[in-house]
Amino acid sequence: MAEPRKPWSCRELPLLVVLLGTLCAQGAGQIRYSVPEELEKGALVGDIAKDLGLEPRELVERGVRIVSRGRAQLFALNARSGSLVTAGRIDREELCAQSLRCVVSFNVLVENKMKIYGVEVEIMDINDNFPRFRDEELKVKINENAAVGTRLVLPFARDADVGVNSLHSYQLSSNLHFSLDVKSGKDGQKYPELVLEQPLDREKEAAYNLLLTALDGGEPTLSSTAQIHVEILDANDNAPLFARSEYRVSVPENVPVGTQLLTLTATDPDEGINGKLTYSFRNEEDKIAETFQLDPNTGEISTVQPLDYEKTSFYRMEVVAQDGGALLASATLLVTVQDVNDNVPEVILTSLTSSVAEDCLPGTLIALFSVHDADSAENGEIECSVPSNLPFKLEKSIDNYYHLLTTRALDREEISDYNITVTVKDHGTPALSTENHIFLKVRDVNDNPPTFTHASYYTSLLENNPRGVSIFSVTAHDPDSGDNAQVTYSLAEYTFQGAPLSSYISINTDTGVLYALRSFDYEQFRDLQLWVTASDSGEPPLSSNASFTLSVLDQNDNAPEILYPTIPTDGSTGVELAPRSAEPGYLVTKVVAVDRDSGQNAWLSYRLLKASEPGLFSVGLHTGEVRTARALLDRDALKQSLVVAVQDHGQPPLSATVTLTVAVADSIPAVLADLGSLKPSVEADEADLTLYLVVAVATVSCVFLAFVIVLLALRLRRWHHSRLLQASRGRLSGMPASHFVGVDTFLQTYSHEISLTSDSRKSHLIFPQPNYADMLISEDSCEKQEPLLVSDKINPSKEEPGAIQVSFLAVGGERKFFSVSPGNGNLVVGDRIDREQICGQKATCFVEFEVVAVKPLTFFHVTVLIQYLNHMPIFSDNSTKLEISELAPAGTTFAAGKEPDGSSYPELVQMVPLDREQQARHLLVLTAMDCGTLPRSYTTPVQVIVADAHDNSPNFTLDVYSASVRENLPANSAVLPRVMATDTDEGGNAKITYPFINVGEAARQLFRLGSKTRERSMGAEMDFEERVFADLRTLILMLRRVNGVWNCPSYS
Repeated sequence: MAEPRKPWSCRELPLLVVLLGTLCAQGAGQIRYSVPEELEKGALVGDIAKDLGLEPRELVERGVRIVSRGRAQLFALNARSGSLVTAGRIDREELCAQSLRCVVSFNVLVENKMKIYGVEVEIMDINDNFPRFRDEELKVKINENAAVGTRLVLPFARDADVGVNSLHSYQLSSNLHFSLDVKSGKDGQKYPELVLEQPLDREKEAAYNLLLTALDGGEPTLSSTAQIHVEILDANDNAPLFARSEYRVSVPENVPVGTQLLTLTATDPDEGINGKLTYSFRNEEDKIAETFQLDPNTGEISTVQPLDYEKTSFYRMEVVAQDGGALLASATLLVTVQDVNDNVPEVILTSLTSSVAEDCLPGTLIALFSVHDADSAENGEIECSVPSNLPFKLEKSIDNYYHLLTTRALDREEISDYNITVTVKDHGTPALSTENHIFLKVRDVNDNPPTFTHASYYTSLLENNPRGVSIFSVTAHDPDSGDNAQVTYSLAEYTFQGAPLSSYISINTDTGVLYALRSFDYEQFRDLQLWVTASDSGEPPLSSNASFTLSVLDQNDNAPEILYPTIPTDGSTGVELAPRSAEPGYLVTKVVAVDRDSGQNAWLSYRLLKASEPGLFSVGLHTGEVRTARALLDRDALKQSLVVAVQDHGQPPLSATVTLTVAVADSIPAVLADLGSLKPSVEADEADLTLYLVVAVATVSCVFLAFVIVLLALRLRRWHHSRLLQASRGRLSGMPASHFVGVDTFLQTYSHEISLTSDSRKSHLIFPQPNYADMLISEDSCEKQEPLLVSDKINPSKEEPGAIQVSFLAVGGERKFFSVSPGNGNLVVGDRIDREQICGQKATCFVEFEVVAVKPLTFFHVTVLIQYLNHMPIFSDNSTKLEISELAPAGTTFAAGKEPDGSSYPELVQMVPLDREQQARHLLVLTAMDCGTLPRSYTTPVQVIVADAHDNSPNFTLDVYSASVRENLPANSAVLPRVMATDTDEGGNAKITYPFINVGEAARQLFRLGSKTRERSMGAEMDFEERVFADLRTLILMLRRVNGVWNCPSYS
């Protein structure tokens, strides 16, 4: 069904009268009828034939018909009955909307007379329409702190009927908080308003469901209803509330980082941002912020770093819950840290002897130390022990001090140093222990002589040895240490073959290496026996002996010596006779030779080196017999020359030759004359051999001379370098012996016996004087200073007898606040002392330590009372900013700061209600003052910001805005200037939008209101003829706040 038209206004009725008058002036008369609406088709309206003065049959004959323009025919002529009937169903509201009088005008034409009659039919209204609301359900918002009497405009109902059938009244369902008031507008429209009768409390009831009924005045009465949902907007009128004012929690100190300790929960019956709580610490100390974390949304408190009972066993913190409107509540949280056996006992060495003589008496004091466990109760009870298999024991002194003593004599040769493990164990569960190692060095006493590895030594040496060659090395070991273990070697003095033993053999006193001082000859003596003595450097020195036997081995150094035939001294050669009749194998002569060597070196062999007649003679290999190899012939020469070589079997082999002259004759007289003239011939090859030998000897001599010159240059360079070192250092101590020894064997001829260092027992070097020798090296000995072995907690230095050192027990950490003046023995301050840093907020502050006299070992317990100075009280923050809702009731308290010691928490108390619109912020000065003899004070500024609450509704500058516009105005043309409303709130509470409410669809299509620009403009082009009776008569302009207001509804 189309939307019913609106009632005609008073301005529109004169226009209708003028139009009807014009039409009536054209006809001869005016015929009027009245008929109720909603009649069926063909219903009788009136006897038109009678009123025209015609018979019914004449209607057709005279051509009577209805003429009208621009509208569908609502009526028709019944030619049979001559009456005016309805042409269809007539809806008065569709024709005339809500005009009080609805008249349909048309003309009746009588064609044969060309006469027109005007006809008016008044459509009578019947009660056929219900009062209707635009929306069957609507929502209305109101703030819970709205004052009694606040009015909320409700949407009105529309009734298409007029007169008594139109809207008559409204009814509201029964409730305790709201009543209904109906106002009538100038156009007669009734506007319902919801009136607040009693204060609201959203926390008790957040919404109300009301039923608004609209009734008309017809018979029977028609009505319609609308569901009104009144939503109560929350106001921040409730402060957060904790379940308890104080929370306690105990937690072991070894909980992992991130462990949730407790969740503090506060409640706020408000909703939205007013009920959203944030949690924070108030005036927390630095250690609380560093140790705990508070989740601002959930109130969950967890650890952010490990807890330590020994540092802090108790935490006190204040937690604040604040809602979005700056109201807050606070609660105190007490966290007790439970001790866990998580600290191993500590050993603090006060005095320590790094070494002790091996002949010390039982009960000798080794160390003085104290033990400490930072835990408490059983976790802090400790006991000390040392291994039972060591010759040491612990003896408790005063407090937690212990003496480490020897239980028996020590033997350095058995154990030279001890790693004494001091085990400290507490009584916790599980028990913890720590081991501290004390390194003790046993000082040597010269109680052991050097001992050789063997009681006797034997070695052999080839004869013709080079002078200075090392023969043998003896080693003696002394289990002592240091000088007591430094062994020197020497030889027992006696004569051998008329010469002192030192002319045959020498020994290196440091290394025990024996050297041959001359070249031995096996043919002179074959063995040599002597005694080697090893002595230490202790006091008194101890020594031991060992025998040494040197056996001289034969070397092939003697060539065979020919005994027969002897070589004549006059240059002639011996002659042997061989008869021509001699048979093969005839013994002509025998060569006899001997060798002074022995063994294989003395085995001789003979061979024929050269013969003038090869194959005539042969020589026995082992006998030296010269025999004929064949029978002599007549052609054989009278004189035969033979060269016989004799060679031994040594390495390399040596040989000798002899030339024999054999005369071949049957009798001696026959050849005597010829033998006198026989001389040995020199062959060309013998001359060549001699030349080669001369050249080889010359070459070797030149090479030897050049090598000797190079070695001398190197020797002089090293000697010059040693002189420079001697000049720069002033002494030769610590100089390596390699700077002076190690020269090649060919240079040993020029060596001398010298002493290089001040300690001849360490660096006495011997350069023997044979032609050839091995390289002599003297190894330097290095004595290392043994470090003083102390614990990690203290680093004592070497103290003079009677020196004093200060040893702290536990207070002050690693810092030493006091020291003893060495000049006068006064105890003086060694570092700046801060009482608050050492003892925090304790009422009394003591520093305890031990004063230890090292020699003799005594100690004293000292307690120093640290007195306090009156420091200025200081706030944790330089300034404080508070945000308080303007709706906070008088008497509300707010934290304003905290003193450093946490002894007092100043709170700001609101005395009177606040109004942000009158004063948005307050500047205060908070002063803290102590109670010292000379009171000291400190001030901090406090800035109080009044947070806005939604307590002001917007107001228009005018109650009614009116405007006249001409038709055919283009779309989007401005109809009214900007409408203006103001709101004294701020932020979102002061943001205003401008929508239409209670406006029909036709008006919404025709006009548009900018929600932000507040300009009303044409939404479509207006035609006076079509829109003159439009819905503008009922247009109502209303405004709505963004978050809801007291007097304007919002609809969904």
